[in-house]
Amino acid sequence: MSHPNDPTLRSFIDIDPASNFPIQNLPYGVFSAKDGLVPRVGVAIGDYVLDLCELDQDGRLDVGELGVFAAPSLNRFMALGPKVWSRTRARISKLLRHDNPDLRDNDELRRRALVPIKDAKLYLPIAVAGYTDFYSSKEHATNVGAMFRDRTNPLLPNWLHIPIGYNGRASTVVVSGTTVRRPRGQLKPPREELPSFGPCKRLDFELEMGVVVGQPSPMGEMLTEQQAEEMIFGFVLLNDWSARDIQQWEYVPLGPFQAKAFATSISPWIVTREALEPFRVHGPAQEPTPLSYLRQAGANNYDIVLDVGLRTPRMNEPQNICRTNFKYMYWSSVQQLVHHASSGCAMNVGDLLGSGTISGPEESERGSLLEISWNGTAAIELPGGEKRTFLEDGDSLTMRGWCQGNGFRVGFGEVEGTIVPAL
Repeated sequence: MSHPNDPTLRSFIDIDPASNFPIQNLPYGVFSAKDGLVPRVGVAIGDYVLDLCELDQDGRLDVGELGVFAAPSLNRFMALGPKVWSRTRARISKLLRHDNPDLRDNDELRRRALVPIKDAKLYLPIAVAGYTDFYSSKEHATNVGAMFRDRTNPLLPNWLHIPIGYNGRASTVVVSGTTVRRPRGQLKPPREELPSFGPCKRLDFELEMGVVVGQPSPMGEMLTEQQAEEMIFGFVLLNDWSARDIQQWEYVPLGPFQAKAFATSISPWIVTREALEPFRVHGPAQEPTPLSYLRQAGANNYDIVLDVGLRTPRMNEPQNICRTNFKYMYWSSVQQLVHHASSGCAMNVGDLLGSGTISGPEESERGSLLEISWNGTAAIELPGGEKRTFLEDGDSLTMRGWCQGNGFRVGFGEVEGTIVPAL
């Protein structure tokens, strides 16, 4: 039987080559439909959602646990482990092949199991157990260090030795399409003697990827590179909204707090690690060589094109303001997970790890407005004479990502959020 990543595979469903969701992808999500279905697990294929709950009830899937897809999150399925993930993806791929009549020629099952994406409501795909955000793009850290520290020595002494991160708020991780309310917080401009409390004036996005942890690790134990890799279920697009002025006042000495706690948006579709396998690449050379527990033998980065569009209330279509690539990340997702557990920290099913802002070497590849506008000193020119240094109320930010194959793309869809005024 052909592997689900085989580039020659075709589905009986007609799929545009520019679609994010060919048969080589099969990302997981949680959805409901207009006919009153309660939220359940599905897979995106072309312009449809394949209802795994219907297939499971019809006896077409065998995951070893009844009702695992009749759930409002993927956590129960992820807990079954990598062998079940792989076997299930292979079974779904086989059912969708152009030369397999099991689903193709079963009109009744097809009617029940294939829901047009336009008729589906998409939900947060996981119950987020914990959320950690990293700071792992050398280009981003260099830009920020040059702005606020020292242009000649922008990286802090520990940055090249350790994946820097902080624990964020799982409670405010939301799915694409959720509006984001402008946060309030303590503000202290440099020329003011005392802080004040009010709406953020320097609201930003951060272009990131999110790692979805699908297997737990015990408290008190470390992880090997292979163990960490096998714990990763898949990846989502992630926008870690940031209140730069709140952050500037609060982050010393313990790092970000309220400036990042108000909202983190993720895409509704989780692209599995297995689907990304053909797009693995080695990351940048790491110098100095990391400590032994962080050394990696494998190619743990991914060639994922990332695109950011900004639309103001006066614009009909978003304007591209950034295009970069996940392959630039200095610290890989596997290294981040290994380091996270290295103190003995237990990892849980449903943990979410943000990669940190993804920037590249070129000005067009900067993954935040902080960098694009160089801390507000260089405004973005938009259609109709509008300008932006940071986000204003009514602005919509959309991120997209995909891996380009030969005649198909393995995509993530998009993560979108629109800013609404502070209360």
